Amino acid sequence: MTLENYPYRSEQIEDRLQIVHHRPMPLAEQDMYRFILASIDLTTLEGTDNDHVVEELCQKALDFKTSKGCMPAAVCVYPPLVNVASKMLQKTPVTIASVAGAFPAGQSPIDIKVAEVRYALEQGADEIDMVISRGTFLKGDYQTVYDEIAAIRKACASAKLKVILETGELKTPQNIFKASQLAIAAGADFIKTSTGKITVNATPEAFLVMMDAIKFHYQNTGKKVGVKAAGGISDPDTAIYYVKLLHNVLGAEWMNRDLFRIGASRLASKIAEKIR
Repeated sequence: MTLENYPYRSEQIEDRLQIVHHRPMPLAEQDMYRFILASIDLTTLEGTDNDHVVEELCQKALDFKTSKGCMPAAVCVYPPLVNVASKMLQKTPVTIASVAGAFPAGQSPIDIKVAEVRYALEQGADEIDMVISRGTFLKGDYQTVYDEIAAIRKACASAKLKVILETGELKTPQNIFKASQLAIAAGADFIKTSTGKITVNATPEAFLVMMDAIKFHYQNTGKKVGVKAAGGISDPDTAIYYVKLLHNVLGAEWMNRDLFRIGASRLASKIAEKIR
């Protein structure tokens, strides 16, 4: 499999990030906050999760509609709890996402990963957030990584597939760019930064590299792929910066929940407080 090398040096990445810092917001302040809230995947992925925890999370999503007039894009839970979320959020615009495929390590045989994906879909998931096997990628076995993503893409059928790269473990722009290309080529609807389960989660540098891969793919094929920043985005100013990056690199066409998401449950209430 042929993968292109990333064309920008580290200092060029930093220069581009600094330029965006000083650019105005692409939307009026209140519209920006509403856009961010409508792009959030409300998430609970803890070992203590149960029906009650998921019900409270779903109620939080419903309460945003009552108090702020808008709702998050999705609620994301573990596969056994998908049915709980699906029942509470039926007939709302909030989609049900589930991590599946040996989240968060990606360290299981592909038939087990696919079986978990199918189970989540049977329970009512509209979206699947899978994670690549970084160990396989880092030893250079790109074909296996591609094949696993493609197998899960096939199992998803019409459900949306978000492929988590875990950029904090890939570390270099070259690795992040190549992993982005692999995921896109294998059929990802979204590429996503992180699981939120390691020390280094979403970073502007990784997000920029991923968007460059999306942009190059779009320029070559005309196909749009979404991008999700997840992990560590916990305050409105940081979220605004990520939206500025999105608008600067990919443009206004990506400014919608079908092509942009933020995985940041702690952020939702803080953004809601900003909405008048």
